[in-house]
Amino acid sequence: MHDLEAIQDFYSGLFGWSYYSPGPRQLGPYVRATIDGRDVAGIGELLPDRRLSTTWTTYLASDDADATAEWIRCSGGTVGVGPLTAEDAGRLVLASDPAGAPFGVWQGQELVGPALVGVPGTPVWHELITYETTAVVKFYQALFGYETVSADPLDTDYLTLLVDGRPVAAIHGVGAALPRRRGPHWMTYFEVADTDAAARRADELGGRVLLPPQEGRTGRVATVADPEGAVFTLLRTTR
Repeated sequence: MHDLEAIQDFYSGLFGWSYYSPGPRQLGPYVRATIDGRDVAGIGELLPDRRLSTTWTTYLASDDADATAEWIRCSGGTVGVGPLTAEDAGRLVLASDPAGAPFGVWQGQELVGPALVGVPGTPVWHELITYETTAVVKFYQALFGYETVSADPLDTDYLTLLVDGRPVAAIHGVGAALPRRRGPHWMTYFEVADTDAAARRADELGGRVLLPPQEGRTGRVATVADPEGAVFTLLRTTR
């Protein structure tokens, strides 16, 4: 983000997040977002000379960030940052897959991942939106050992990624429908109690509703952008 303080107000108003700063960061100012004192996400501020677009980054877990970085390079991906150590929290890599979708790799130490899940305001799903699944699925399988299943009979280019039989993410090939300005990208879904109310609240707080509330595969969804343009999806699950 370019204005860390202002964007904290947006997400506090939308998800009820509180924040704390875990200490100096090699990549610039950074805070962790919490609900009831438990970590759910992180927000970093881009340095003034880095006029990059803001986005939510999906981090995929690794037992060895250095080995994963080498695999990325050898498998047609690109490593942009790292591997580097984030104090005692863990070790990270920022990379992109062969189709150009950015993602992160996280080797957790003190911080393994979100400490709270399954409640409003927490990440609930991650989905890679790309041109076609066959172009990238083998890349992610080679890196992380995912199993895959085609779980949507109405969409032949949608694969669910599983670890030990448990769904953890998905790859959705949309072909020419992929937005040109964004290109291939990972989408973060945040759980909410009421998708329609959350979309209205995002708009009131200075964000934009890009896709209005509608029924999705696992619940009611809406795609929104925060005031700096970072895009994410609101999801009220049906469970």
